[in-house]
Amino acid sequence: MKITDLLKKNGIALNPSVNTKEEAINTLVDLMDVTGRLNDKEAYKEAVLARESLSTTGIGDNIAIPHAKTTAVKEPGLSAMVLTNGIDYDSLDGEPAKLFFMIAAPEGENNLHLDVLARLSMMLMDPSFKDQLINAKSVDEFLNLIDEKENDKLKAENEKEEAQKAQVSGYRVLAVTACPTGIAHTFMAAEALENKAKDMGITIKVETNGSGGAKNVLTAEEIKNADCIIVAADKKVEMARFEGKKVIQTKVANGIHKTEELLTRATNGDAPVYHHAGGNDSEGVSSEDKESIGRQIYKHLMNGVSHMLPFVIGGGILIALAFLLDNYSINPANFGKNTPVAALIKTIGETAFGFMLPVLAGYISMSIADRPGLAVGFVGGMLANLGTTYASAFDSSVSVISGGFLGALFAGFLGGYLVLGLKKIFDKLPQSLEGLKPTLLYPFFGIGLIGLIMIFVNPFFGGINEAITHFLNSMGGTSRVLLGIVVAGMMAIDMGGPFNKAAYVFGTASLASGNYEVMAAVMAGGMVPPLAIALASTFFKNKFTKRERQSALTNYVMGLSFITEGAIPFAAADPLRVIPSCVIGSATAGALSMLFNCQLRAPHGGIFVLPVIGNPFGYLAAVAIGSVVGMAILALLKKKVVE
Repeated sequence: MKITDLLKKNGIALNPSVNTKEEAINTLVDLMDVTGRLNDKEAYKEAVLARESLSTTGIGDNIAIPHAKTTAVKEPGLSAMVLTNGIDYDSLDGEPAKLFFMIAAPEGENNLHLDVLARLSMMLMDPSFKDQLINAKSVDEFLNLIDEKENDKLKAENEKEEAQKAQVSGYRVLAVTACPTGIAHTFMAAEALENKAKDMGITIKVETNGSGGAKNVLTAEEIKNADCIIVAADKKVEMARFEGKKVIQTKVANGIHKTEELLTRATNGDAPVYHHAGGNDSEGVSSEDKESIGRQIYKHLMNGVSHMLPFVIGGGILIALAFLLDNYSINPANFGKNTPVAALIKTIGETAFGFMLPVLAGYISMSIADRPGLAVGFVGGMLANLGTTYASAFDSSVSVISGGFLGALFAGFLGGYLVLGLKKIFDKLPQSLEGLKPTLLYPFFGIGLIGLIMIFVNPFFGGINEAITHFLNSMGGTSRVLLGIVVAGMMAIDMGGPFNKAAYVFGTASLASGNYEVMAAVMAGGMVPPLAIALASTFFKNKFTKRERQSALTNYVMGLSFITEGAIPFAAADPLRVIPSCVIGSATAGALSMLFNCQLRAPHGGIFVLPVIGNPFGYLAAVAIGSVVGMAILALLKKKVVE
């Protein structure tokens, strides 16, 4: 497969009327759609914007490569655009973007096309080739330039492969490149490092961690003989293999733009020796790239939460469904399990839900200490869930109180740092015992220690958990409404960021403690932002462009499905108007949900779990009123658009 198989004439535009980054993305998406590569144009555009929100795809040197890998793509494809005068694209170097390639990659298919896209990314590193494309006079000339350059590149790749086969003395410098999506930046960094190393007379081998998996993988012998390893990555890569070697860890963007600096440091020995301690692999990172303590804690917590959510959502919805299918009048005390079908569904749901706290703690611990931390965190989370104490361990008749969410959080972080401590202690053991560490020493001492500690602290966390539960259950009208305002408003502040996740986690923790009103307010708050934007685009058309109105239609479905992220593109484009409107609308919905005594046993589902919501009509009214309030404020704040 070649680049010209992915890039068609009708997918190329030379100097169209485009003046902004938003217009550039819209035009490229339209070109992609014309080529017939997409199943769902709007969903693909949302995926492109979501990738753009992680970091700009304006890579510098007048080039931008927006891209997305999504089920909205029917088959892999490219669209291209040239703007000779350039536009502001928030590029990494601050320079205008003139040459654009948009990549559409499908989910779940073979990755042959990724090799082609990687080749294109590397070809664009040639300044003369880039300039020739920018100055192309016709679409035919544009395609011919690419075809000729690609043929040369394929020949060079073959020669390089033959040279690597003949390499017997090893490489002076090794590198690993990786970006979150693994489509463009990964391979451009590899190309830049290889080209600069060639200019500097340095032998180098670069491993690329792309969407198609790791390519050009570094061997143990090569690692052993190398002077230094450069890891230019924006996602986690396998680091244990670099134990005891000099390693420079940096961003993938620096692998593209700071190649000479990195290679000079690598060959001069200006790099710390890496010692693998698991978790975030922070050792060896230069000071300018180190993450703050708060950021590290947040990443560990989110690792636990992301693995926990499938258990909470699946189990919670099944439990709620069991209540819907059961007959309360048969035995109110056994509601949810009075009929065989309800009992079966509730048992499955409770089993899934029961894994919530152990999974949370286990994956927090694993994020900190790598695989040895998983079992330790799991056991700590389960003990927190059970509320086991020294007294109950010896006498089964002693009542216990679950440490709940806070106990599991404590167990997760405790487990991770316990294992890190054990790793440092066991480093003093003879090398011959290395194989016993992960299979015997870490599990035995880690699980034993966390068990002893958790049994000791469980009464403390159980008391806190019980106090919070009593406090939530005893809250009166005004205080409950205030709580609804806070948690629902938080859902709309960053729409998927730390505030949103904190509110959602609080809702699920309350759900696990038997308080269902908080979860109802949280979901109401999360449904309002996309609905408010969709309503505003429908009833106040002059405040939105045609493309924005078309895109906003999908927000009806996303809002009703409790997918707050549908509002992100609009909030990113106009944060000062969109975010305050959504926060006020969400807070209104949360307050009304509390005021109407709405209850939700399922932690997700939106309109689809309406039958299992306590006071469903009140809940619908709360969401509707909040959405209308958000719409009205947004319409008031936004200026008219002249198209």
